[in-house]
Amino acid sequence: MSEVPNLVPALPEIFIAFIAMALLMLGVFQKVGGKDDELRAAQLVTKLGIIALVLALVLVATTASGGVMLTFGGMFINDPFAVYFKVLILIASCLTLVMSRDYMEQQGIARFEYAILVLFATLGMLMMVSANNLMSLYVGLEMQSLSLYVIASFHRDDARSTEAGLKYFVLGAVASGMLLYGSSLVYGFSGTTDFDVLAAMFTGDNADAHAPVGLIVGIVFILAGLSFKVSAVPFHMWTPDVYEGAPTPVTAFFSVAPKIAALALFLRVMIGPFGGLIDQWQQIIIAVSIASMVLGAFAAINQKNIKRLMAYSSIGHVGYALIGLAVGTESGVRGVLIYLGIYIFMNLGAFACILTMRRGGRMVENIDDLAGMSKSHPMVAAALTVFMFSMAGIPPLAGFFGKLYIFLPAIEAGFYGLAVVGVLSSVVGGFYYIRIIKVVYFDPLTDPLDKPISRDLAAVLVGTSIFVLLFFIFPGPLLDVASTAAASLFNG
Repeated sequence: MSEVPNLVPALPEIFIAFIAMALLMLGVFQKVGGKDDELRAAQLVTKLGIIALVLALVLVATTASGGVMLTFGGMFINDPFAVYFKVLILIASCLTLVMSRDYMEQQGIARFEYAILVLFATLGMLMMVSANNLMSLYVGLEMQSLSLYVIASFHRDDARSTEAGLKYFVLGAVASGMLLYGSSLVYGFSGTTDFDVLAAMFTGDNADAHAPVGLIVGIVFILAGLSFKVSAVPFHMWTPDVYEGAPTPVTAFFSVAPKIAALALFLRVMIGPFGGLIDQWQQIIIAVSIASMVLGAFAAINQKNIKRLMAYSSIGHVGYALIGLAVGTESGVRGVLIYLGIYIFMNLGAFACILTMRRGGRMVENIDDLAGMSKSHPMVAAALTVFMFSMAGIPPLAGFFGKLYIFLPAIEAGFYGLAVVGVLSSVVGGFYYIRIIKVVYFDPLTDPLDKPISRDLAAVLVGTSIFVLLFFIFPGPLLDVASTAAASLFNG
């Protein structure tokens, strides 16, 4: 009789799976009548989904042992690195549901399935960051992707939303195929899909000499698949259209949670099993990082739609984060972790500001619609200014420190060109961030946006603004946790 696996490391995932299925049944039985019953079911399931994510966050904290725990035959790992990213993913998912509630009701698309899809996507992301095998990696990735395809096109009556979901599905299927093909090549040339076995196989002075060409090709395909998931150049083509077409809270979700999970996977796969082959893949990461930073900086300049601008902005931010992976050192990975911890708050805060852009009960998305916002919505304008300056990397806001901890390891490791490109891209990016502030404060107010804003959005704006503003006073907790998480990836 086979031994029952240790379920403690996977308790948060098991909890979310059970809750998502229970809420699915609850929603079906609640939605028995007309439109009012459907709305009540959506409100109840969303509220319970938010509570479930908070409880999952508590479970992640309580099951964190500070060491490495393996289960399910070594395919699932729970270590400080996984715990760090699970906390970020759960915070992002929880804030997304909070920001979504009023939007979905106002747009007439409040359905209980939305919260359940977010829960299943979150479950896939948690599995991704704990993957210790190419098979468990793929299962987590697909669970996340299938849920995201649906919520991208959740506004069924909107042609742009349907188009966004279709584009994401078609291109996502291609990326999944590339990832699976790369995994099969790695298995074919190494005889294993286990990360620990692969790491032992390619550790030492002769690691490169023992790596067959077929395996290197497999790694390149895996890199291509993961680059799509983080929307890095040249696999970014879906991002602006999907960000523009998807409902705005969904765009906010896309910009943080799946991106953070995929970057965690990037780090675990490249530093763990293929860390000994860094000379083989480092140049690819450098090229992708530079291309993402440059395209993200220059392509956003001409954008009139603020969601498309945020799409190109997110491509640039992925380029900055990949600098830490390109360096390949513990301090580089630590820089990525700090950067992502800051990015999640300033990005969700910026999208909370975008969600306040309503006129006559309808959402507006053009940057020109923000004209004179400082006169009609002074507090929202102040918060938007904080987030834009932070994204531009202006001190003493949190975004400056995120970039600082990314560029320093690159300079220490001698990657001066990469750091210079990063700094210059930040300067170019500063133009379009500051242009938004100029529109908000200096353009005349002609047609004011609706007031008041919802309490949910106000709470998110206040919380994220405080974090971005005061990070420089209390940076210690995030830096310490990121250091521990990065060390576990290298020493685990």
